[in-house]
Amino acid sequence: MAKRIVVLDSNFLMIPAQFKVDIFKETERLLPVAYELVVLSPILDELKRIKESSKKSLERKAADIALNLANNCRVIPLRTTKPIDELLIEYALNNKAVLCSNDKNLRKKAREIGIPVIYLRKKSHLELLGYI
Repeated sequence: MAKRIVVLDSNFLMIPAQFKVDIFKETERLLPVAYELVVLSPILDELKRIKESSKKSLERKAADIALNLANNCRVIPLRTTKPIDELLIEYALNNKAVLCSNDKNLRKKAREIGIPVIYLRKKSHLELLGYI
C-alpha cells in the first residue's frame, strides 16, 4: 500500500524548538495511515536564510534545529522562483498530501481546496483539519 505524503512547512519544523512539541510523535498520533514526511528544497533554503540572517537568536536557533529535524525527512529538490506557499499548495494537491503548517493564510487556502492540514493548536499539541 502506498504511503500518504506529509509535506512540512518551515514554521512547522520550527515548532519543537519554539514550543517544545514533538512534531513526529504528534503527527504519528494524528495519522492512522502509513505516511512519509517530505520537505521541499526551497523550505531548506528558507530555514538556512533564517539561521544566517535573523536578528533574533531564538529564531536562528529554531531554524538550526529545524534543519536538523529535516534530516528525518525525504527532501524533494525543486528549482523554481514560485512563492513557497504556492509550491506547498501545488505539491500537496498533486500528491494528495497532508500539509503541515502554522501559516494561517496558507492553512485557510489549503482547506478551501480540500487539502488536509496539520497545525499547532494552543501551543501544546498538533491538530488535523480535514479528512485523510
